[in-house]
Amino acid sequence: MTAAAHQRLRADIASLEKEGRREIADRIGTAREWGDLKENAEYHAAKEEAAMLEVKIARMRHLLRSAEIVEAAEGEQPAGMGSTVTYRDERTGKEMSFTLVSGVEGKPAGGFLSIDSPVGRALAGSRVGDSRTIETPSGTRTVCIVAVEHS
Repeated sequence: MTAAAHQRLRADIASLEKEGRREIADRIGTAREWGDLKENAEYHAAKEEAAMLEVKIARMRHLLRSAEIVEAAEGEQPAGMGSTVTYRDERTGKEMSFTLVSGVEGKPAGGFLSIDSPVGRALAGSRVGDSRTIETPSGTRTVCIVAVEHS
């Protein structure tokens, strides 16, 4: 995990511990005011959400404790963890950019691609001008690396 991702994870945990817990506690309090807790679906739903939030926080804390900080690649080095790779699909001509991140950080729609995904594995180690073949569920694509930026 990159240092920036480690910092984001710490911030996410802090937010869940503060705002997330407060929001659920407020919902539990409101539901308690509605009467008999045995038949109060809102109360039970809020209690279940509280338990799920605690599990999520525990998992995130475990990930934070066990994470290995990997520095982003620098200089003329090939693409690696933390690098932003821009490539052009040789068939369609479409350009796409992704930042290579750990598996837990991967959010392709947000531009963050797991280095362990099929596309991430193909892009890792690439340099500007390289041609890479990517196996995807929709078929094989050949891409040309247009840019590799290290942050």
